[in-house]
Amino acid sequence: MDRYFLTVPALRAWLEEEKLANCQLTIVTKAKSNAVAYEKPAVKSGRGRPPKKGRAVKLSNLFDSFAPEFTQTVVKMYGETESISYLCKDLLWGKGLYCQLRFVLVKYGNTQSILVCTNAKLTPEQIIRLYSYRFKIESCFREFKQVMAGLAYHFWSKAMPKLNRFAKWVEPLDAVRDDKDKSLIVSTFTAIERFVMMACIAMGLLQICSLRFSHTTNASSMRWLRTQSNKIPSEATTADFLRKSFFRMFHLLPDLPIFRLIQCVQSETKQSRDPDSLIAS
Repeated sequence: MDRYFLTVPALRAWLEEEKLANCQLTIVTKAKSNAVAYEKPAVKSGRGRPPKKGRAVKLSNLFDSFAPEFTQTVVKMYGETESISYLCKDLLWGKGLYCQLRFVLVKYGNTQSILVCTNAKLTPEQIIRLYSYRFKIESCFREFKQVMAGLAYHFWSKAMPKLNRFAKWVEPLDAVRDDKDKSLIVSTFTAIERFVMMACIAMGLLQICSLRFSHTTNASSMRWLRTQSNKIPSEATTADFLRKSFFRMFHLLPDLPIFRLIQCVQSETKQSRDPDSLIAS
């Protein structure tokens, strides 16, 4: 995840989710350059409440103060093998929370990054490799929105209360008292979730077609790209190929179950629109 999720509310939600679901949820994110963590408190002897945190540590200063302790390694990132150096520290983070996190300071060329992981069992190499997948996740979101139109739903209900987007505090939907309005609002959100879920399923099927039939797509004369940039075509390339070849396959393979289902729906729609059938009924 991006740096927005390294916040106390996000970590509290993570801890609550682990307790409720009784499973281990690992978050790999990135810290800001001015982030401050804390060492573990020293064991206190005597009376009084024990301290929750130790000495404050400005993470960006560790690149210079612990420069000799950085470890050189080779990690595969973005499809290529790169040489990097890193320093791993387990520190406390979060004002009032003081949750133990694993911080991995990475030097990559002229770039310095501070990666954070909630799972102390993962090695620094694993954390670096996992965070490198974030670019693929962002690309997947882009294809989901632009190619699949997965967020292009238009479901709304008049029962939903009008909210002021300029207000600092948005009133929750608990303010709705009427049972019918509550039912309409729940139905609206259910339709939105089903629309997004169907788009996710379609996205997965499109990716399966890209992986299994990459040679067929790249070798086709209907491919819209003149030059081949990758052995595995993207979701956009596969979707364009399917749009152009769908009706040809419909003609050549009419007995496929999906095509018979489409024909059945088309015949039912045609009968419902036939004026003679409406008059007879």
